[in-house]
Amino acid sequence: MADLTRLTAAETAERIASGDVTAVEVAEAHLARIDAVDEKVHAFLHVDREGALAKAREVDEKRARGERLGPLAGVPVAVKDLFTTEGVPTTVGSKILEGWIPPYDATVVRKLKEADVVILGKTNMDEFAMGSSTENSAYGPTGNPWDLTRIPGGSGGGSSAAITAYEAPLAIGTDTGGSIRQPAAVTGTVGVKPTYGGVSRYGMVAFSSSLDQAGPCARTVLDAALLHSVIGGHDELDSTSIDQPVPDVVAAARNGEVSGLRVGVVKEFRGEGYQAGVLQRVDETVELLRELGAEVVEVSCPSFTKALAAYYLIAPSECSSNLARFDAMRYGLRVGDDGTHSAEEVTALTREAGFGDEVKRRVMLGTYALSSGYYDAYYGSAQKVRTLITRDFERAFAEVDVLVSPTTPTTAFPIGERADDPMAMYLADLCTIPSNLAGNAAMSVPCGLAEEDGLPVGLQIVAPAMADDRLYRVGAALEAAHQARWGHPLLEEAPSL
Repeated sequence: MADLTRLTAAETAERIASGDVTAVEVAEAHLARIDAVDEKVHAFLHVDREGALAKAREVDEKRARGERLGPLAGVPVAVKDLFTTEGVPTTVGSKILEGWIPPYDATVVRKLKEADVVILGKTNMDEFAMGSSTENSAYGPTGNPWDLTRIPGGSGGGSSAAITAYEAPLAIGTDTGGSIRQPAAVTGTVGVKPTYGGVSRYGMVAFSSSLDQAGPCARTVLDAALLHSVIGGHDELDSTSIDQPVPDVVAAARNGEVSGLRVGVVKEFRGEGYQAGVLQRVDETVELLRELGAEVVEVSCPSFTKALAAYYLIAPSECSSNLARFDAMRYGLRVGDDGTHSAEEVTALTREAGFGDEVKRRVMLGTYALSSGYYDAYYGSAQKVRTLITRDFERAFAEVDVLVSPTTPTTAFPIGERADDPMAMYLADLCTIPSNLAGNAAMSVPCGLAEEDGLPVGLQIVAPAMADDRLYRVGAALEAAHQARWGHPLLEEAPSL
């Protein structure tokens, strides 16, 4: 029997539905793969072996009874450790929640279970999703399977690495400033930030509530679409959830036709700080879109140059508010509760011990930006820039159907290279942040390997809000065209672990 871990999610679902393989066999194959390689990769913080096998047996029993199975029934998925999972630890990569067992499921997790998807476990991440490399995890960094000495992106590097290492065919990530797309770019996988409000945030531990968005991670565009269709949709438990049907992303992924589509190349996303090999592969892919029949034009969005500064005022301000709930009184870590300290001192000691350096940095920055006398100058001004960015998108989408750019300015950098330089780390999200500020949909798809280092390069595709299907249409066309040229999926060029 062929290696079940190398199948796409769509292929796996078809083989389970036909009875060619059992869901238990598929789950066991992926659990064995995790056992074999995750000590080196460190993609997972918790593997739910018993829960995964129990769900797989349930899927097999349903098939044996002739019950109708969903499009991803029996397919394994890895879940970023930012989502509450009933009876399974949720740490958000932080010591402050070490050992916490949630009493309920996030809506995304509930939908996965209802669709009979098999949850393998929880993946590593930058603490509270604050980072671009997964080095800020309190439980140690994750390695990029292309080169274990390099970062797998962040904050969801565990999810991207699990897919790349064939530990799971699918994963769930979250994207506040690029944390799905940037890891996808540097690992040669597909990552999608749906329209803000298109996937429920209920049960997702909040970092920056106006920016956070859950989304799918996969090895193919179709697999991402299938997962998107499962987790998307309105949720009454989330006040920011959009009460509209999910765009037909699966049909778009199966279509992959771009003839006549208007594509805008963002002028501002190139120049100083961009790796030559990244720009080379992106330019080649833009030319490929022309060959496929798309109309390509250059588009200027001048406010995008201010996006990074605006983001690093808005996101820390919201995180300062959201993380105030971690006060040592209700759940999680508690330090200093020996009868000699006041409640305020216990809270301070707990936060000192439980929060990492990057979380503390952002909480302090956000608290300052929101303080009396500085609110209008900092947070208020950043929100005005956010409006300008949204208007730039509106003007651009009046001329074109989608925008494209590099997903990241560089390929995966070595672990530790930017650890002492926060500004250099923040620049990894230079191209992805505008879409979070505006709330529209965006995707990263592989577009080759950079000549300098042989590491993956990602192309970012951006679509208007609730036009997520355009991402999949363009992504599928490029994926098929690239694979026809390469003769195989890009991940087949990754070194074996």
